[in-house]
Amino acid sequence: MDPRHDALQTRLGHRFDEPKLLQRALTHRSFGADHNERLEFLGDAVLNLAVSSLLFERFAGSDEGDLTRVRAHLVREDSLHRAALALGLPEVLRLSEGEARGGGAQRPSILADAVEALVGAIYLDGGFDPALQLVRQLFGELIASSEADSWSKDPKTELQEWLQARRLPVPSYRIVATRGQAHAQTFEVECAAPTLGVAEQGEGRSRRAAEQEAARRLLVKLKASDRPGGPLRS
Repeated sequence: MDPRHDALQTRLGHRFDEPKLLQRALTHRSFGADHNERLEFLGDAVLNLAVSSLLFERFAGSDEGDLTRVRAHLVREDSLHRAALALGLPEVLRLSEGEARGGGAQRPSILADAVEALVGAIYLDGGFDPALQLVRQLFGELIASSEADSWSKDPKTELQEWLQARRLPVPSYRIVATRGQAHAQTFEVECAAPTLGVAEQGEGRSRRAAEQEAARRLLVKLKASDRPGGPLRS
């Protein structure tokens, strides 16, 4: 076995009975046909179940809405990217030469997908308990130190709810520009409320992050104008 895989298993806290599952979980589709996308699909479901289980234990007095909101903050690309870096995944991913030259081993989306694939692989290899232990290792400290009410709604959700409460259409998003190389791109996104004739732009290292920043800025503008007699009040 590749010594890097041996070290990764130590970090994962799981020794694979079927080493091919580990290899597949670390294989991007650019590398070959036996890639990790099916494991990613399975791992996404297992990850959500594991996080839900940990949140159910931690926040005994919280309702479904609070638990769903906290889970959404945990199970997202940014947090999975950080988990991938903590596990040292950039050094063990299998990518095509072209993808590797383009910085694929550092790309947040590829790393986040690999974490989900690993969760799926561990589930297939050893069942739910070792998968849960990995999720606890990756997110347990954050969950334990959090309070449910400290996880506010993200700007996109809050903006959508603000508009819907006024019977207005949901906002639209479009990419205005991208800058930088593929592994270190900056996205510029416009968020618009067309029926109100207003829009704001935001930047981020991922499209999602840029959308959140644009939504936050537009929400600030809308709330400032939402006053008695104001032009945006419906």
